[in-house]
Amino acid sequence: MAARSALLAAGAAALVAVAAVFLLPDPSSRLPCTPPLLLPPLFSRGGKLSSSPPLAGPQQRRRFADMILANATIYTADPARPFAAAMAVRAGRVLRVGTYDSLKEFRGRHTKELNLSGNVVLPGFIDSHVHLIDGGLQLARVPLRGVRSKDEFISRVKGAVRDKHPGEWVRGGGWNNDFWGGDLPTAAWLDDISPDNPVWLSRMDGHMGLANSLAMKIAGIDKNTNDPVGGTIVRTTEREPTGLLVDAAMKLVFNVIPEVFVNDRREALLRASRHALMRGVTTIVDVGSYFPGTSENQTWQDFSDVYEWAHSMGKMMIRVCLFFPMPTWSRAADLIHERGRSLSGWIHLGGVKAFLDGSLGSSSALFYEPYEDAPGDYGLQLLDMDILLNATLESDKSGLQVAIHAIGDKAIDMLLDMFDKVVSLNGTKDRRFRIEHAQHLSPGAANRFGEHGIIASVQPDHLLDDADSAGKKIGIERAERSSYLFRSLLAGGAHLAFGSDWPVCISLKKNIYPLQAIRTAMSRQLPGWGAPWIATERLSLDDSLKAHTISAAYACFLDHVVGSLAEGKYADFVVLPSTSWSEFADDIPDHVLATYVNGKQAYP
Repeated sequence: MAARSALLAAGAAALVAVAAVFLLPDPSSRLPCTPPLLLPPLFSRGGKLSSSPPLAGPQQRRRFADMILANATIYTADPARPFAAAMAVRAGRVLRVGTYDSLKEFRGRHTKELNLSGNVVLPGFIDSHVHLIDGGLQLARVPLRGVRSKDEFISRVKGAVRDKHPGEWVRGGGWNNDFWGGDLPTAAWLDDISPDNPVWLSRMDGHMGLANSLAMKIAGIDKNTNDPVGGTIVRTTEREPTGLLVDAAMKLVFNVIPEVFVNDRREALLRASRHALMRGVTTIVDVGSYFPGTSENQTWQDFSDVYEWAHSMGKMMIRVCLFFPMPTWSRAADLIHERGRSLSGWIHLGGVKAFLDGSLGSSSALFYEPYEDAPGDYGLQLLDMDILLNATLESDKSGLQVAIHAIGDKAIDMLLDMFDKVVSLNGTKDRRFRIEHAQHLSPGAANRFGEHGIIASVQPDHLLDDADSAGKKIGIERAERSSYLFRSLLAGGAHLAFGSDWPVCISLKKNIYPLQAIRTAMSRQLPGWGAPWIATERLSLDDSLKAHTISAAYACFLDHVVGSLAEGKYADFVVLPSTSWSEFADDIPDHVLATYVNGKQAYP
């Protein structure tokens, strides 16, 4: 009995050792080159770490894998082999996926093996629409996301003002007036608590912001200030500015806010990258620090001062595909001509982005019919269509991918008409036009996406913000007929690409959160709701996963290197706590256990 107890204790110690190996953060120490003494010499069905045959020489060593994942439930997102139990990685790329027996030839003395005991493995998530550096900055600013009352709003700003010197700007964002009943905030909420500090607080959608009276004074905004083209200064009945600025009117304040120091922006990139890896995101499409009213130069400064710095210093943690403001299309085309589309495996140059309308929450999305709560208001058209057409034609001729923001049904139809013209004038090619958000569609619009294989770059978690408010904004019948038609878009031939729009989206779980987006797309269920919102538009698990992996990769011309776990692609993947596919499908977890980039552990 004593001998048996000792053997059981030794076995338990070995299992603890294996678990410890799995949890160590350093990839070089996580996977030992030799197994514990008590484990069997070969990889058995029990899923133990194995020993390996001796090397036969330099040539043979080069053919061995650096790492083998075994006893896993691997969803590859590759239709040629949707599932596998094992995967071999070499030099940061997938060497082979399949059964463990099919990978034995790649085992060498220095091959590290990871037994996952059935845990689900997915390709690294791709977030198709992010303002990455802005997100990193927002993590260090006044957090107003989720605020549900005027008093809480004021309290959070008051706390931030307390830490500032007189004259120093207070910035924050993420507020959503729908969370406290719909009343819009005003400068009067802030003036008593910030008499010596200018304040600017952006709404969650990025298309409206609130300035206190000192900020408006610095910006020269008063009752005589005219609304800029494409923007609105919200006023009282006596024409006094309330402090709220919509779309292009925000530029009046942006012009006087001091520029963020370059070191702060660099730290924001690193902070945001770590944030993404925690959520299993390994590739993002950064549409830049470019919003209505902002400078076109900021995105370019971020490219040169932040991204190129991080790249040269070896600090890139996630892959990025960059989009630049469409008014600077010629500069983007020259850059790609000079340096190619990929500066490395980390930085890819995608194309250009423009805005056609605003947002639903700010009542600036462009619709055919007026807003229910503002008769006579149809939203804002932010660009003249002739100007947009000419810029799109030139961008398309130059080989740039074109992405255009459109939320309202009229704006989306105007874009679809324009894309027809571009194809007619520039000819047929693989251009992958993108419509960013595509939230509200007119009847028949979903089928038009398939005519030119248009990408619908959508954010499922915006649904969580809009489901309550859309009926109030545009009427229940219109909202349920037109909103977030994911299944209809797929049926119409669109390519779905999921994203977060971080830091704009402030869903219930906040920020970059692919696992929640997948749950949202599948269930369309809000907490406290008895039934899904527009249940007929729910997606399957497979369609939702692809929209955050291989379809998202296709949407930015990166499907040849990321998006699925297939031979030759980067070994970017996530490990989930689910220990079987049925467990995962029945209850999608709310976190990842580990994130790997280039076959190396990047989180935790």
